[in-house]
Amino acid sequence: MHTLWLGAGYSHWAAGLPLANNLFDFAFEPFGVREEARLKRVEALKANWDKEHLSAETEQFIAEVLARNGRDANDLLWYIVRRLSDPFIWVEFHAQRRRRHVFMIDENRCPRPAADFLKVICGRAAGIITTNYDLLVEYSLRTRGFNYGTVGEVLTGRGAYPLSQWRNPVALVGTKPLAKIHGSISWDRWARYTDGRRGLTGNALIVAPTPEKTLRPELQGVWQLAGQILARSDRILVFGFSFNPYDQAVLDLLREQGAHLHSVLLVGPCPKPERAAGLWPRAQIAVAPPPPEGDAAIKSWLRDR
Repeated sequence: MHTLWLGAGYSHWAAGLPLANNLFDFAFEPFGVREEARLKRVEALKANWDKEHLSAETEQFIAEVLARNGRDANDLLWYIVRRLSDPFIWVEFHAQRRRRHVFMIDENRCPRPAADFLKVICGRAAGIITTNYDLLVEYSLRTRGFNYGTVGEVLTGRGAYPLSQWRNPVALVGTKPLAKIHGSISWDRWARYTDGRRGLTGNALIVAPTPEKTLRPELQGVWQLAGQILARSDRILVFGFSFNPYDQAVLDLLREQGAHLHSVLLVGPCPKPERAAGLWPRAQIAVAPPPPEGDAAIKSWLRDR
């Protein structure tokens, strides 16, 4: 069996979501005066920081602002999840006001590249592990295709819009485990939701992209699930993950729980086979471009068990 590992490059390929170095492009329209004020404050924070740190990485900026706590940190976290949620937000006029929603997991609005890719890859997979906060996997597999570690887990919130399609409760009945080791825009400290509503408020359970990530205790069970998925696999397909040295906890997880892996396929425009070889020196490592160019190589790797 194989593990499917998804990094930020996967979401960039599938839905155009920004990578870390382009995260602060401020490419969304604020909703109302409160969001407009928060966006302007984050823009000012980034502009002032850039003047003093001409060659620094985005992750360093995030780490410095989060260390301040208070309003700056809250605004920054709001911006991160708001930016990654924006392509999946829609607005309606109801009850005399404009209201926003984020796609429900069971709505049929997933970007086709994401859904098509996962249909091909997931058949024999032991599970999926991702460092991404977005809901592309959930949108692709829907509640009948995955679980967060427990089959039958009931999510908080209603079923898919519109009213005629509401159902309650909404349970994850799929058999494919999904471990989101850095959290999700659909989670907070208290619940997991049927949509990405935390992406509107910024109060999401996430581990922000910083050079030295502090793992939140609320995610301990998710990391254990990731270890279990890797332990059941002898192969791994890695899509859009660059094995950055500052992701030390993630690299330790891959090295320790994946020591027995014998075959690795790296998918992406700029794979890092030398970094993968450092984690798995005894594994056979191959590379492939993203679909559609890489379709043949990916399908060949899947057949070669």
